[in-house]
Amino acid sequence: MLPASFRVAGSSSFSEFLAAQSPELLPSSRTGDASSLTGVTHGTTIVAATFDGGVVMAGDRRATMGNVIAQRDIQKVFPTDEFSCIGIAGTAGLAVEMTRLFQVELEHYEKIEGAVLSTDGKANRLAALIRGNLGMAMQGLAVVPLFAAYDPDAGAGRIFAFDVTGNRNEERSFHSVGSGSTFARGSLKKLYREGMSEDDAVTATIQALYDAADDDSATGGPDVARRIFPMVGVITADGYRTYPDDDTAAVADRVIAGRMSQPDGPSAPLI
Repeated sequence: MLPASFRVAGSSSFSEFLAAQSPELLPSSRTGDASSLTGVTHGTTIVAATFDGGVVMAGDRRATMGNVIAQRDIQKVFPTDEFSCIGIAGTAGLAVEMTRLFQVELEHYEKIEGAVLSTDGKANRLAALIRGNLGMAMQGLAVVPLFAAYDPDAGAGRIFAFDVTGNRNEERSFHSVGSGSTFARGSLKKLYREGMSEDDAVTATIQALYDAADDDSATGGPDVARRIFPMVGVITADGYRTYPDDDTAAVADRVIAGRMSQPDGPSAPLI
């Protein structure tokens, strides 16, 4: 027989229910040892950009452990429901657990309330989960995701960034997080333009990840030998879909071919 708490409608927040029933299962309940952080796997660079009719998110595939490449094909972009996705940066294990919890959080809300949580509501719920991990972040086990969604009410893609305290900021047009984010944002500043098509947005994000990998050792560039390329997710009014591997590879191959003659990438006009 299930406990009574499992048989009655309670809070629409699954994380609150979990905190009351089994708090040890929350990602924030993990214990960290600051003296052994060199053995922790970290995800690196995530980029996102809006386009005419949606939003695209892309992540490199490298995970690092100190100065060692821990994994070359890690997944960093995850759908969280039909119209949203998360890109993870920071402590990989905690980030994946938080993403899974957030996926259940959104599904639980829909089942309890009989309606889909609004885009702003999703961003607020994710902010609360990040805030709950503050103790771990202060020990060096930070999780800093990037959240993107298609807002049916606005009819447009939206991007939200967070800090380790859970403070959320909506970003205009494009954003990047992770160790190579400074270089990726610099790249997108020269490549991004209003009204881009989906294909243009995908190409711009892959160009930005290439630039990040060019200057940040923790960011993995396209691995031509192993045929490992960035993971790309696209969200439109039709919902989330993972960009097909063959299509991503074709874009990456074009980017690499262009870099053979222009190693620093496409230039932008001065005015």
